[in-house]
Amino acid sequence: MAKRVRLLGVASALPESIRSSAEVENLVSHHSGGFQPRAGSIEALSGIRERRVAAGHVQCSDLAVQACRRVLAQARVHAEDVDLLIFASAGQDLAEPATANIVQAKLGTSCPVFDVKNACNSFLNGMQLAESLILGGACRTVLVAAGEVSSRAIDWKARDLSEFWRNFPGYTVGDAGAAALLAQGTDERGIIFRQFHSISDHWDLMTVLGCGSMHPRAVEHTYLRTNGTRLKDVFIELGVPILERAMRDAGRRFADFRRIFVHQVSIPYLRDMLAATGIPEELVELTVVDLGNMAAASIPVAMAQAMERGAVGPGDRVMCLGLASGISVGIMMIDL
Repeated sequence: MAKRVRLLGVASALPESIRSSAEVENLVSHHSGGFQPRAGSIEALSGIRERRVAAGHVQCSDLAVQACRRVLAQARVHAEDVDLLIFASAGQDLAEPATANIVQAKLGTSCPVFDVKNACNSFLNGMQLAESLILGGACRTVLVAAGEVSSRAIDWKARDLSEFWRNFPGYTVGDAGAAALLAQGTDERGIIFRQFHSISDHWDLMTVLGCGSMHPRAVEHTYLRTNGTRLKDVFIELGVPILERAMRDAGRRFADFRRIFVHQVSIPYLRDMLAATGIPEELVELTVVDLGNMAAASIPVAMAQAMERGAVGPGDRVMCLGLASGISVGIMMIDL
């Protein structure tokens, strides 16, 4: 029997505060000195009704810690029994040190820690690395965590329609935390396939340019910027062949999966991706309508949501499809 790494549990942490798309439009109007979005336009364009927003004192690490505590309780594993903690998120508490240190200080683990950052694919890459370290014998139990407070990267000021479109991705984001616990499996269940690809020529299609050597201190570069239409087109052009090849390599069909967890940024974007790939919409766990674009927390939150209501459980086969600016595509298949 092949050695596999088992997913012991997945948990999410969602802020209590809810912000509707109508409230987002009001905030844009309030900050824009005369420009006012057409009423209902954000929901009509994105398909997003509402999203969760973290309180001002809540950090990325706080949401990650909430999710970590829940997944450890699910698996009945003590914090001191975790061999490695990976903070795998697009967001972070600060530039230095690794946010994983802050998660550990709040959570009470006492193991090596580090961050993994690859935009919205960060969490899947964290799971990929956890699997490799467990299979290699370096670790027994690995905790992968994400905390996204993307609501603080929104530029509310839009003086005209062009700036509204430039800032639009920020109007779709939602805050969330997630965590997964992985360990060496004792049976055939676990991660059965994984494949990751990066085509980095298009890195500039979605950016937060600040806080690095390129723009270390300019406030205007701390906001999320994107060319959304071009990003979608590139994902479909480059991502679809990657998924098709992965399905052939794995010898699987979409019908083999109980649920498919796809990173979601908006309803139109999701439907275009499903139409291009042939993924049946009824297999996709929908989160974006009520939770918005949760960046790297998107896929694990969807998994936790499906598990909580019994849509998937032990014995089910699921697939994760991650799409990240970069361009990065991640596919992971798991027998729960």
